[in-house]
Amino acid sequence: MRISVFGLGYVGAVSAACLAAEGHDVIGVDVNPTKVALINEGRSPIVEEGIAELTAKMVAEGRLRATADTDEAVADTDISLVCVGTPSNDNGSLKLDYVERVSEQIGSAIAEKSDRHLVVMRSTMLPGTIESLVKPALERTSGKLAGTDFDLCVNPEFLREGSSIKDFYAPPFTLIGSDQPEAAERLAEMYKNIDAPLHLTSVKAAEMVKYACNCFHGLKVAFANEIGNICKESGIDSHEVMEVFVKDTKLNLSPYYLKPGFAFGGSCLPKDLRALTYKARQLDVPVPVLEATLESNLLQIERAVNMIVRTGKKSIGFLGFAFKAGTDDLRESPVVSVIERMIGKGYDVRLYDKEVSLARLVGANKEYIEQEIPHISRLMAETVAEVVEHSQVIVIGNKSDEFKTVARAADGDRVVIDLVRILDENISSDGYRGICW
Repeated sequence: MRISVFGLGYVGAVSAACLAAEGHDVIGVDVNPTKVALINEGRSPIVEEGIAELTAKMVAEGRLRATADTDEAVADTDISLVCVGTPSNDNGSLKLDYVERVSEQIGSAIAEKSDRHLVVMRSTMLPGTIESLVKPALERTSGKLAGTDFDLCVNPEFLREGSSIKDFYAPPFTLIGSDQPEAAERLAEMYKNIDAPLHLTSVKAAEMVKYACNCFHGLKVAFANEIGNICKESGIDSHEVMEVFVKDTKLNLSPYYLKPGFAFGGSCLPKDLRALTYKARQLDVPVPVLEATLESNLLQIERAVNMIVRTGKKSIGFLGFAFKAGTDDLRESPVVSVIERMIGKGYDVRLYDKEVSLARLVGANKEYIEQEIPHISRLMAETVAEVVEHSQVIVIGNKSDEFKTVARAADGDRVVIDLVRILDENISSDGYRGICW
């Protein structure tokens, strides 16, 4: 198939490279000229395991290229996947400017086509957004009717940062929402080689499934952390408790998120919980559990801050502050929230994260680093050793293997605060402190 992918962030870059690897001809589209140039040079605009090699291979084989020209991309393809961001507004609602703009641009391009084009929304949006925003924008600018002159589907993604390529080929299921059976079947053909159950639903149901999944994942993280905090104060090994708890796969479901640790973050869980609770307020539907999940998550961040303060030491080093090891994504990283709190309190802070350092150099998240957290980027060290030598307290913020030796070396003089349970074994040193174990 001939496919255009709009938005070359995590979802778009991975989807484009993987679809090209499946034998499709793929054009990536982005307004950011840096991302377009990186793709055309055979380089990935994101940091993710395996994506650099896959992108280079697909570009070299001529199955993947990028452009900033929407008209060209739509004219040269039959299917357009929309993967642009839907960040949060201050009140928790979704910022849909990018979705509306790209819908209008695609609609204008469809106006010039005689062939029937298929538009597929992979961006995460609240139920009803396709009907109230995307479809009207496409119809208004194309002068055509959805379902008659062009097709429209929703195809939520279930990619975890750090394992997104694996997740593309082995998702829990493939979900297609469409009120047009022929369009759904056409899109399903694109995934024919993916070994996963296929679920066809209405558009609104598919939009809602994504939120049901992500809100439940956020709930599981907060629940496990609260259990872990109680266990710690009761002298109980929280991981021993939860290891038994997750053996019940009939009722307790997946063990993936059910490990006591630090707050959840990233581009999905906080944003989706805020969006759904905002929608509930609009509908006058009380959702105390969903609201409490966000509150509990903030308390876990506060708990980490208090653990650092209680050490009584002033030089603090952070090892890993991207939201997950193996990625450079800093969006809503809870470790960044802790870092900013410590800077604000006047602590002497040093930071290290290999992937963020790489992103700062090659431009994957360079704009975010320079505009959103310049005060943090100036505190970054080049090596783990530099941070350790500087700091009286070491905070381990993600599960990068290079931090394991630091945890094992904890002693009374240098405190290690572990937010992620970086080691499987228990550490008896007075200098080692797990956040909830």
